[in-house]
Amino acid sequence: MSKLTDLPKRILIGRALRSDRLGETLLPKRLALPVFASDPLSSVAYAPGEVLLVLSIAGVSAYHFSPWIAVAVVVLMFTVVASYRQNVHAYPSGGGDYEVATTNLGPRAGLTVASALLVDYVLTVAVSVASGVENLGSAVPFFVEHKVLGAIGMIVLLMLMNLRGVRESGTIFAIPTYAFVFGVFCMLAWGIFRIAMGDEMHAPTAGYTIKAEHTGLASFALVFLLLRAFSSGCAALTGVEAISNGVPAFRKPKSKNAATTLALMGVLAVTMFCGIIALALNTNVRMAENPAADLLVNGKPVGAGYTQDPVIAQVASAVFGDGSIPFIFLAGATALVLFLAANTAYNGFPVLGSILAQDRYLPRQLHTRGDRLAFSNGIVLLAAFACVLVYIYGADSTRLIQLYIVGVFVSFTLSQIGMVRHWNRHLATETDPAARRRMIRARAINTFGAFFTGLVLVVVLLTKFTHGAWVAVLGMVVFYGVMTAIRRHYDRVSSELAAAEERSEEEVKPSRVHSIVLVSKVHKPTLRALSYARLFRSDTLEALSINVDPADTKALQAEWHRRGIDVPLKVLDSPYREITRPIIDYVKSLRRSSPRDVVSIFIPEYVVGHWYEHLLHNQSALRLKGRLLFTPGVMVTSVPWQLESSERAKLRARKGAEWNAPGSVRRGEVGPAKRRREPSGRV
Repeated sequence: MSKLTDLPKRILIGRALRSDRLGETLLPKRLALPVFASDPLSSVAYAPGEVLLVLSIAGVSAYHFSPWIAVAVVVLMFTVVASYRQNVHAYPSGGGDYEVATTNLGPRAGLTVASALLVDYVLTVAVSVASGVENLGSAVPFFVEHKVLGAIGMIVLLMLMNLRGVRESGTIFAIPTYAFVFGVFCMLAWGIFRIAMGDEMHAPTAGYTIKAEHTGLASFALVFLLLRAFSSGCAALTGVEAISNGVPAFRKPKSKNAATTLALMGVLAVTMFCGIIALALNTNVRMAENPAADLLVNGKPVGAGYTQDPVIAQVASAVFGDGSIPFIFLAGATALVLFLAANTAYNGFPVLGSILAQDRYLPRQLHTRGDRLAFSNGIVLLAAFACVLVYIYGADSTRLIQLYIVGVFVSFTLSQIGMVRHWNRHLATETDPAARRRMIRARAINTFGAFFTGLVLVVVLLTKFTHGAWVAVLGMVVFYGVMTAIRRHYDRVSSELAAAEERSEEEVKPSRVHSIVLVSKVHKPTLRALSYARLFRSDTLEALSINVDPADTKALQAEWHRRGIDVPLKVLDSPYREITRPIIDYVKSLRRSSPRDVVSIFIPEYVVGHWYEHLLHNQSALRLKGRLLFTPGVMVTSVPWQLESSERAKLRARKGAEWNAPGSVRRGEVGPAKRRREPSGRV
């Protein structure tokens, strides 16, 4: 079966890489920026629209609050970036928020952060891809009509790209990310130039009016609306923490390069975010949460057939002209970068999953690197979760974004509180004045970051909980409970398997060993199994056969006596033609009669060379071994017999000097170098 899947696997993700090539996959800053910062950079494509959507509840008159909301988001962005620059210097190992919280606040806080981040990574993929499909739909209507199919297809494609390895995916993602940044800055520059020249620019919705759901909002209601708009605009901050989680993927000096990338990402993101909101106000963009009923043309609703284009698409249409080459370029680059923004999660989720698996909070398989030195199991698991979410929510970014950013602000807040304790602990022992001044400055930054992000977390929970954020909170609780249960399981297994200091019962030699060779007919595999079993010099040795067909059983007994085999043959009747149950019952009866005895079972098996041949052989042996695993005091040994097809397969493998078996990177060196060191005749 492995050879059947090997060829398509190599076509999709490439040849396996040796473990000693891990250093070649490390990223320079120019590739690290699109790999780890594509999420916050691309969020400017939907975060301004979310602000205007919320404000539209109070009508167009509320749009004049959007610049102040943008200022608040900018202050928050710079605060978070400055705080995380302290994180990457203090904790460069890649644990990020999870490591900071666990080290300084304890395992429960660390697990809370991990749960929040895992949920947020899944939502990052779902929101980014859904938004990308909607932006692409502004130019290609097919994607609007088949949103779910297009979104799931893109998630699978991103999964395959990431399975090829971090460096290769970074090279692929760099061009669209930089094209998007270039396109947005060209749009901002050209828009500012046209404003300076006195040109009037009008968005496609400039002539529309908005039917306000609530008019004349004042005092508490208005404050609540502004806070909700601010919390929606905070979507621009998602993905900032991925850089602190991905420090090990940077080239040396890792911490310095990660901090520089953080700063560059912050400057680019806030500039684009503020510029798009400013141009949206200048071009009179109109957005509504329920456009079919709340957007009016000549006093009448636009109707259910209307498709509301994102803010960035409407601004590009006003600045460049609808259908122009720059408009199409920016629409395509926006769609691509939103698809690729999910790459931030594809890098963050597997790395965090690997760390959690190493700490025994997730299955150990998530800690294993795949053939391309990426954490393949984590990548596949993330894609599966995101596909389920996209299917449930119909790839609707507006519905999905209500679940968003709760998790990321939980991790922001606990991480910054942890960093404050980190600096307090170091200041208690540090005596160098220069180092103390640096630590005090860093503590002040993290203290302000903890206060500000904690405040935003409260705002997000209050304003978004009933609009869907409760699903994200529920997801965090589920992740927390599952990881706690997994840790308890691993701890229990470790405790049971730990070798005692004094001589234990497991080290005491059994009273006797009763060996059984399973027999269906007298052939080469049976004779080999009998010869092998004799080598063990057991206290008793017998052959065991199940009487399913009396004629076959009679022929077996006759052949057994004709050959004069000196091992007694025992035949068990099976009136219901079962094979597994009579053997299990017989073994259990031996154990009951002599509990201190060990029963050793030898099973002859065929070794075939093709995947389809496996379907024709060894199924009974497989079921039997599965049942015997749960029988204490029983040892099972498979005695293989290589058929001609397996020998041919071995020769084919030997001829392929560069052939690497699936998982060879995890097992170690495979290939000509190793074969030269092995004895002649072995592969």
